[in-house]
Amino acid sequence: MEACNLCPRQCNIDRTKGVGYCKVGAAFKIGRIMKHMWEEPCISGDNGSGAVFFAGCNMGCIYCQNDKLSKGLVGKEYTADELVEEILKLQDMGCNNINFVTPSHYADRLPEVIIKARDKGLTIPIVYNTSSYESVESLRKLEGLVDIYLPDLKYLDADGAKKYSNAINYPGIARLALDEMVRQIGHCEFTNEGIMKKGVLVRHLVLPGRVEESKRVIDYLYTRYGDSIYISIMNQYTPYGKAKDDNILCRPITEDEYDEVVEHAVFIGVENGFIQEGETCSESFIPEFTSE
Repeated sequence: MEACNLCPRQCNIDRTKGVGYCKVGAAFKIGRIMKHMWEEPCISGDNGSGAVFFAGCNMGCIYCQNDKLSKGLVGKEYTADELVEEILKLQDMGCNNINFVTPSHYADRLPEVIIKARDKGLTIPIVYNTSSYESVESLRKLEGLVDIYLPDLKYLDADGAKKYSNAINYPGIARLALDEMVRQIGHCEFTNEGIMKKGVLVRHLVLPGRVEESKRVIDYLYTRYGDSIYISIMNQYTPYGKAKDDNILCRPITEDEYDEVVEHAVFIGVENGFIQEGETCSESFIPEFTSE
């Protein structure tokens, strides 16, 4: 933390004294800890996922739905021991797993938390819920500690990555990160009730006007990893923040756009996956970050 280069931004900032691109310091800053019911069925199930929403983010997506949290403007600071106690409470509530949401900028501190929690009786899986803008070196610190990787693959084109997320090198970085996640985890495993115990589930959010790019993402994932991963194709894009002023991202995706991407996935043979049905484009899906 005194010369932070955890993520591809390579800020080299002393986070014990200030903040880097991620907008948070060395302490765990968390917007909310809660039973989360809105993940994929194999993650949330009927009992929910024990979500820990970290403040800060190393991306810069103009359509971010959690803008105040990602900029570190809200949240409460926790010590490692305090976070361990909160994790154990989530297990006591019956959650299927512990879901670290946007954890990249704490990758070197999470092993201590996970090990302490397991020493105190944590038995449910650890989910690492990430944008995939991760360094392979940071991911290797988590090997053997993370059970489920829940990464995005947002873009394969550098122009889109730069324009919409201020991360021109995202496509190459994300490919390497996904390779490392799959190397660590291997094939997916589920309980008899269909809850994921181990695996990699890659999410792709379909953006308006970018159907062909979404098809390329699905092609890449299926060609590269086949049935060793699950793919989640999401239709929940909501124009938010600066995206409302963008001439492409200012609207939700249409039903036809989403259907075209899903039909393409089916056509190329994807079977291990999830799709969203009905109206999921809504700001009501955004949690209130109350530091509770």
